[in-house]
Amino acid sequence: MRRQKYDCVATLQQIGVSYADAEALRRISMTLHRWHELECGSDAGCIERDETTGKPFWRSARTGNRGWSTPDREKGALKRLAAIMVRYPTLHAYVQGDPRGAALYILRPGDIPPGCSADSCYSRGIVVCQ
Repeated sequence: MRRQKYDCVATLQQIGVSYADAEALRRISMTLHRWHELECGSDAGCIERDETTGKPFWRSARTGNRGWSTPDREKGALKRLAAIMVRYPTLHAYVQGDPRGAALYILRPGDIPPGCSADSCYSRGIVVCQ
């Protein structure tokens, strides 16, 4: 795990991202990954959003009832991500919501071929892993 962290941060630094921002991107990726896992659910339940307010809450798997409200860690992580990406105008962030893979990729110019969308070839970018 330590090796993955080092490789991720070092790779981001090689493309001009500061060490502090690379570490922050790694933490954002971990936050989003956990959020995506909880959205998919566990034996205990899952996170859902209220259709009216958009606020997240916990739904119990045992009873199926709406449970308690939960802090919106996704919103905060995306806000921090946007603030970092403003400093790197040639780079773009792609958030991948499937918890079976990494949550965040950083795309450089040329990573997405002309005529393609990031949805189909985001893995050409730099994976921001734990």
